[in-house]
Amino acid sequence: MAINAPKGTKDVMPKDAYKWHYIESEWRKICAEYGFGEVRTPVFEATELFNRGVGETTDIVQKEMYTFKDLGGRSITLKPEGTSPAVRAFIDSKQFAEIQPTKVYYDTGCYRYEKPQEGRLREFHQFGIENFGASNMLADAEIIDLGAEFLRRMGITDIELHINSVGCRKCRPLYRKALQDFLRPKYDCLCDTCKSRFTTNPMRILDCKSQEDQDLVKDAPLMIDYLCDECRTAFEALQKHLDALGIDYIVDPRIVRGLDYYTKTAFEFVTTKIGAQGTVCGGGRYDHLIEEVGGPDMPGVGFGLGKERLLLLMDKCGSFMGTKENPQVFVAFVGDAAQEYALALTKELRTAGVRAEMDTQGRKLKGQLKLANSLDAVYSVVIGDDEIANGELTVRNMAESTQEKVQRGSLIEYIRSK
Repeated sequence: MAINAPKGTKDVMPKDAYKWHYIESEWRKICAEYGFGEVRTPVFEATELFNRGVGETTDIVQKEMYTFKDLGGRSITLKPEGTSPAVRAFIDSKQFAEIQPTKVYYDTGCYRYEKPQEGRLREFHQFGIENFGASNMLADAEIIDLGAEFLRRMGITDIELHINSVGCRKCRPLYRKALQDFLRPKYDCLCDTCKSRFTTNPMRILDCKSQEDQDLVKDAPLMIDYLCDECRTAFEALQKHLDALGIDYIVDPRIVRGLDYYTKTAFEFVTTKIGAQGTVCGGGRYDHLIEEVGGPDMPGVGFGLGKERLLLLMDKCGSFMGTKENPQVFVAFVGDAAQEYALALTKELRTAGVRAEMDTQGRKLKGQLKLANSLDAVYSVVIGDDEIANGELTVRNMAESTQEKVQRGSLIEYIRSK
């Protein structure tokens, strides 16, 4: 019986890998331009990190984490998101003792046990950036600007930036009471998950995926109407900065985000091109997360961007998705002596940085040239007794069906000049 890939995972084969290489290269490039350095964290972390950081009342912690006991009896979780591990690394490395802010980016795999659908898998890959230590809304604006610019460079069209403020520890208690008062008459109609959230974290009910619950909360009070002076001033400053950057946005009071650690700024880049799961990039501010997972009292802001969703959206937008690196030269041969000559020539080309290929299956010349065509090689060189004797090679342009005579010693220079 064939062993298939686990449900909710997807292999990336060479015919598509170049697309991933392209977006990863562009991601590294833009992060460097904005002053972000790379952080790499383990694929698994102590489960407590996500319980304390993401929040025990979130769907991620309650339903979606891949958690297991290791051989030492420790509770381990495959990381479901990138921010908490980045924060843990920031604390572990004592980077908080350096001049702030600390600006990091990552390109990582994440794991959530959820229903696979278009653009959403159980193993998915995420770009993310974090700014640790900056309380000024200029940091939030810079984070959003990087996201907007990256999506623009990726050729994304028909996308909207939605922003909101989800308040802070000072103003949330008043909103929490107002929301509970609104929901109390509807309590019996809520799903079981939302009933459990009513006491622990009623704000999470607004983010329930159940359409029935969404209908129940459509007229619920909004956090933006209960903001304290500090949160309101911060939200106004963010809008002022976005205006200065020329970034269009929509104030969307319904945005909650799926993680408990957010405070003040919350934002999403939303599209209608990939169905119901239209959020391509989302993030916001988390002024207490660093402290909650064992670090100093220090603010943070960042976002995560799903690579699978990005590639899906780029395809639907007809975006440029990189160029597959086909062989520049295919070296064909006839006879045993020519085989060794071709092997040495191929090695010489590769050592010089030229993408070179040759047959390793013992095909006849016709089969070798057919292989060259299938690989979309730019040039082909056929080695026979004459080529070995005089060192003069016939270089054929495969697309144009033209050819030129080139001395072996000049082949690399010739290829580079073309």
